[in-house]
Amino acid sequence: MQNPMTFENRTGSYTTFGSVRCFDPKPLPPEPPIELSGRLSVILSAADRALARLDGAALTLPDPDLFVYAFMRQEAVLSSQIEGTQASLEDLFEYEAAAAEMPQAESDIVEVINYLNAMSWALEEISKRPISLNLIKGAHKKLLHQGRGAARGPGEFRKNQNWIGPTGCAIEDASFVPPAAPLMDAALSDLERFIHEPAELPPLIRCGLIHAQFETIHPFWDGNGRLGRMLVTLLLCSEEILSKPILYLSLFFKAHKQEYYERLQATRDHGDLEQWLIFFLRGITVTSKSALQAAQRINLLREECLRLVPELSKSNKAMMLLDILFRHPYITVPQVTKRLATSYPTSNKMVSDFVRGNILEEITSAKRGRIFAFRPYLDVLHDSIDDLTGVLESEDYLVTQSG
Repeated sequence: MQNPMTFENRTGSYTTFGSVRCFDPKPLPPEPPIELSGRLSVILSAADRALARLDGAALTLPDPDLFVYAFMRQEAVLSSQIEGTQASLEDLFEYEAAAAEMPQAESDIVEVINYLNAMSWALEEISKRPISLNLIKGAHKKLLHQGRGAARGPGEFRKNQNWIGPTGCAIEDASFVPPAAPLMDAALSDLERFIHEPAELPPLIRCGLIHAQFETIHPFWDGNGRLGRMLVTLLLCSEEILSKPILYLSLFFKAHKQEYYERLQATRDHGDLEQWLIFFLRGITVTSKSALQAAQRINLLREECLRLVPELSKSNKAMMLLDILFRHPYITVPQVTKRLATSYPTSNKMVSDFVRGNILEEITSAKRGRIFAFRPYLDVLHDSIDDLTGVLESEDYLVTQSG
């Protein structure tokens, strides 16, 4: 059997550049081309159908932005957790509710907030211009704006060699060495060309190839994983496969972290792009189905609350408070007062009514600075994560993956 470190395949070859042996990727599309037949064809069809159902459902919802808000925050937390942060969804919501009273956010929360800002900025930008290297650098600058990555070249491609491996390992012990900086520059230009050229491959295949190529090039000192996962959603929205950014793959990648890395490495060592794409498309399928179920649950919760609120509160602004909660599930009475332009006693009464109806739950004990959580909404978000995790760990899914 050939040693992958000594021969060339359709994705590239290992080469010595200076004193370092690194990977030199070939441009996309690969040659020989992707074989869109057999199992890959079947799985691509399933992924296309699942994603189309999700996008179609989003267009029929009364307020799709409710789901954008929820799913973006879920993704920001999960994508950051893959990189080692410990912040939870509750930590994020609590920070957003009490940011004015917090002199400085904890470092893990900063990572999540950076991700949200980067994603929001990039989504706004792709509505005005195509995805480009400059746009990717701009998103990276937001991603590492502050916190642990602020000294790691925000918004700038690396000028020197990096490598992937256990924390603190030497380059000789790395599990993968990306292209040296001059080779990286050429590879990035080729990747940008592939993103812009007329599509000859199905969009989801292109998306999977672009993600793998970006992670192989590894153009930044830090943040490559988070930005690469973000790029998947940006591509789907930019190519109008999704009308709203409501699909994110971080939970799938987190649940199969080892396989994720192994499939990517096999594309470099053996040119095995088909198996990587099968893995990637499985993620699209199960994540689309999970997101659709979560959207339906949130919609049902909203309908239930719309029926309940008039029985709980006589205020003519109670429905407005309900709408606010779907965008700010952690809230304080002063925030209600400000957002609804009402008096503190009126806001306090509405919040108390919502607590009595089990819509809100106080999560602090102090009389001042009290924070209230929209618990039923949080339960839906956690149930969606638990359900998808259960699917990914189920025997049927594992058999399907290996079949």
